[in-house]
Amino acid sequence: MKAMILAAGLGTRMRPLTDHCPKPLLRVGNKPLIVHHLERLRAAGIHEVVINVSYRAEQIIEALGDGSSCGVSIAWSREETPLETGGGIQRALPLLGNTPFLLVNGDIWCDLDLTTLPALGDGDLARLVLVDNPEHHPDGDFHLDADGRVLPQGEPRLTFSGLSLLDPALVVDEPPGAFALAPLLRRAITAGRVAGHHHRGQWVDVGTPERLRKLDEELASNRPRS
Repeated sequence: MKAMILAAGLGTRMRPLTDHCPKPLLRVGNKPLIVHHLERLRAAGIHEVVINVSYRAEQIIEALGDGSSCGVSIAWSREETPLETGGGIQRALPLLGNTPFLLVNGDIWCDLDLTTLPALGDGDLARLVLVDNPEHHPDGDFHLDADGRVLPQGEPRLTFSGLSLLDPALVVDEPPGAFALAPLLRRAITAGRVAGHHHRGQWVDVGTPERLRKLDEELASNRPRS
């Protein structure tokens, strides 16, 4: 299986930290955030990784190169301007192939053992990793029923972690250009074609300088998270 890391965003919520450094290269736990992802993928036996880049792309490419320093092989998907999540995935499909792949939002931290994530079921377009709702997102996103199906309504609600298994069919037929992934996921959920996995471990949406600082402090403490 291949993986894709989304790393093309402008990082506006992380300013001023991202004025001169792209978000994936912000350091936490003595290494760039994106390196944590690459090491976790390697540990799970995933060695082929596609990364999309746009904002300060050359900095990211120069820092990671072909991925050999992290024990993986990186293929770069360049975007002249950010194509949002869905458009970025669609642009990268020639590098990803026709089989399901692991998608990782570049601005999260998660201790999920990726080898425990079940494969897609027959007819499913996605499997979402869901987590307990954080303080900054108390209402959650979706309901996960007893059969492991993701539903748009229901209680309790959980938050989409930014980790998922996706079938390329989810985006392949969309008009090329910039478009979001969320509406496509919601459409597939309504059609009953999305499964879920409740991760009860540690997860952080590293979306603000304050959350980055807190994660860095935890990683530097006696409770290492990677």
